Amino acid sequence: MDNYRRLLSASMQSDDALRKELAEVLEVIGLTVQEFSRRAGVSPSTIYKIVNEDRAPSLDVLRRILSAVREADGRKAGKFIAVIAARHVLEEVVERSVQIGTGSVRVREYPASTVEDAIVAAIRAERDGAIAVVCAPIVSYTIEKVVDIPIATIMPRDSVTEAIRLAARKSKN
Repeated sequence: MDNYRRLLSASMQSDDALRKELAEVLEVIGLTVQEFSRRAGVSPSTIYKIVNEDRAPSLDVLRRILSAVREADGRKAGKFIAVIAARHVLEEVVERSVQIGTGSVRVREYPASTVEDAIVAAIRAERDGAIAVVCAPIVSYTIEKVVDIPIATIMPRDSVTEAIRLAARKSKN
């Protein structure tokens, strides 16, 4: 679930859930309270009070916070790398950001269960502002033809070897 949806869900649960989730989201997107408040158009003291003092935001402030999180959550170019894979593969991805030089780039997941899903996900990722796509070799050639961002392919060496051994064991029975 992306940061926007997590924060929206937390705001519906309780003020405490919103407070905890907002603090976590600020950490994930890598913004200080000062930077975030500037983007949201809300005073830093208001953000501090929401995060630290169990203060409930007004509806207008909540909308501004959600809007700023949505914008910071990869809606602009240069903000994230898209990983397109089957849902069970995405569950294994533990990296949520990757260090590149002195900066970091977030990783965003796009589930796909068919070749068509992968192509649509790549187009959607590019529209969302992905700077690159990571996908399986079987779809990388087609995706390269439809998007104008770099493509990196997943080379599953260990899992392929393991699958071959499993198939060999099963064929003996």
